[in-house]
Amino acid sequence: MNSPVLDADLQPDPDALRRIAEARHHDPFELLGRHGDGRREWVLVYAPGTDSVRLPDIDAAMERLGDSDFFRWLGQPGQLPRHYRLEWRRGGEARIGHDPYDFPPLISDFDLHLFGEGRHWHAYRFLGAHVHQVDGVEGVLFGVWAPNAERVSVVGNFNGWDGRRHPMRVRGGSGVWEIFIPELNAGELYKFEIRHRASGMVLTKTDPYGRAFELRPGTAARVVAPSSHRWDDADWLADRRQAPWQHRPMSIYEVHPGSWQRDADGGFLSYDDLADRLVPYVSEQGFTHIELLPITEHPLDASWGYQTTGYFAPTSRFGDPDGFRRFVDRCHQAGIGVILDWAPGHFPRDGFALARFDGSPLYEHEDPRRGEHRDWGTLIFNYGRNEVKNFLIASAVYWLEEFHLDGLRVDAVASMLYLDYSREPGDWVPNIYGGNENLEAIDFLRELNQVTQGQHPGALVIAEESTAWPQVTRPPWLGGLGFAMKWNMGWMHDTLEYMSKDPVHRHYHHERLTFGLLYAFTENFVLPFSHDEVVHGKASMLHKMPGDEWQQFANLRLLYAYQWTYPGKKLLFMGSEWGQRSEWNFDAPLEWQALDYPPHRGVQSLVADLNRLYREQPALHAHDFEAGGFAWIDCHDADQSVISYRRRAGDEEVIVVLNFTPVVRHGYRLGVPTPGWYQVLLNSDSAFYGGSNTGLPGAMSQDLPWMGLPCSIELTLPPLGALILKRT
Repeated sequence: MNSPVLDADLQPDPDALRRIAEARHHDPFELLGRHGDGRREWVLVYAPGTDSVRLPDIDAAMERLGDSDFFRWLGQPGQLPRHYRLEWRRGGEARIGHDPYDFPPLISDFDLHLFGEGRHWHAYRFLGAHVHQVDGVEGVLFGVWAPNAERVSVVGNFNGWDGRRHPMRVRGGSGVWEIFIPELNAGELYKFEIRHRASGMVLTKTDPYGRAFELRPGTAARVVAPSSHRWDDADWLADRRQAPWQHRPMSIYEVHPGSWQRDADGGFLSYDDLADRLVPYVSEQGFTHIELLPITEHPLDASWGYQTTGYFAPTSRFGDPDGFRRFVDRCHQAGIGVILDWAPGHFPRDGFALARFDGSPLYEHEDPRRGEHRDWGTLIFNYGRNEVKNFLIASAVYWLEEFHLDGLRVDAVASMLYLDYSREPGDWVPNIYGGNENLEAIDFLRELNQVTQGQHPGALVIAEESTAWPQVTRPPWLGGLGFAMKWNMGWMHDTLEYMSKDPVHRHYHHERLTFGLLYAFTENFVLPFSHDEVVHGKASMLHKMPGDEWQQFANLRLLYAYQWTYPGKKLLFMGSEWGQRSEWNFDAPLEWQALDYPPHRGVQSLVADLNRLYREQPALHAHDFEAGGFAWIDCHDADQSVISYRRRAGDEEVIVVLNFTPVVRHGYRLGVPTPGWYQVLLNSDSAFYGGSNTGLPGAMSQDLPWMGLPCSIELTLPPLGALILKRT
């Protein structure tokens, strides 16, 4: 049977040839490569700029068709090997390699089916660029989703960035294009050249599924070799799968890798350098987890990583993907979990990336009232489109699976949940019921959490969600969104607002300390003092505190003692653990020289001791999400700006007393539940931390009921100080 693009005399269809030469043929495999009718076999090659083409396996020259760049060989079946080679000659140079158009489709129909349904959690295994072997022939298999394209080509240094040389085949109605390019190796830079079907516009786009990219300002993707890293964290992962994480301590050190430290020349540390420096420091400070601001590839340093263009690629600023694997492995071997900030809420408009990827609004909504984020100048994903939802869920699975991450912190969840988020009336489109809830985003988030928890038990997906949306951390089958935890933004704002007040005025704002307990156990909360609180004129944590320098440091120590003893897991941004004076600058390292100054070292020592105490005392962590783990002793002492409470776990109990004024409270009577000696485990006013050393090492209870409890103790409360006590 003749090829549909050949006439009875085996002459190629001129219109088909013209469309290939003009780089607008939707299926070049229909014409190029090997074809036959049972009696004869022929090979057609398109080689622009080439002087001649031969078939070296049979020592046969190919015939140029007229003055075109097409070359043809006609022969008998069986003359050519299973995968023939071509020899291209131009000037005095020759190159030999297999013909890309001699290979069949390699992406399975089942993969395409699952992808079209939005249920292929490992789509990154066939989309993107993958070193591949076909019948012993090495090369790279490329795949990309571009359903509105007339033609898609792979371009790179290997073909002079010429979109005519490697046009891809489209796989039916899936919108997926693929090509296997033999003899191509890992390390090659590439992009996709896409011709829009309706407009004829030609775009050059980087790979949405690219697993590595060249260093900015370059934007090309890089073919990645299969990982050679051998993981040594099997025990960590096994423990994570089985552990009741809700009842374990979790103290997170939030890090921007580009500015934590720099090398001697002011350049970025590599992933290996970070492992050498950051892991021992975090271990020494006692944090249980590191949370990285996005290391997903991004073009703009000033975006801190939140305007992602490479959802499957660790940024090349710090090294290659295996370098990041080594970093995570080192963390796990040191007993430290790793969480990644991940931004599925929006993406940048950069022309080389996802925006109007195939010439149409593909990943985003076409209507700007749904597809644009006004505040950030970015675009919003179309969560209702199966392939877009699949892209994002596959990205989440990729980071958890390929890099053994222990969790993802989902950025800007509130902006995803509400159609009218930060929009004026008339600038948003209601859902089908007339409401402002983004039903498609809700379904996406629920599915994201179900898939990640199902695929990787023990890995945590955490929401940065700043509204009163209910049941964020409750399972979807109960109507929740299914997140493991949620940042407690209300507690954070109330606490910082209270702490900013001069102590003489704090008694007027006592409810800022007590209100949070009304909702503290409605969600699984993380208590965050994050990067967002130390930028854009908000002041550093130290300089949020009122008073002279001594009072500022005392207030900061008191604040951290409050955070570490309050119900909820903990998060602190880098530099805050010693009270850096300046706001965070993404473009410079932290001010480590501040640790030459004793008050800063004191705060750092306090945080390390709080972490130690938090880990050692089950009462401080075992029931962070349950009301049974907390009880007020006295929440009404507004006149003296003192609060006191109990943290509990079974028979274990810790007493916390916080004095938010610089007045020493002598003879302060405090109710306690049982008789005995109450030892001070930590005094934030200790001279060791830079305080005045006010207070006693402990107190013996008296048979004097107080505050509804059967016994009481008499304490000296230090100025702007916290006492943590335990009966011994």
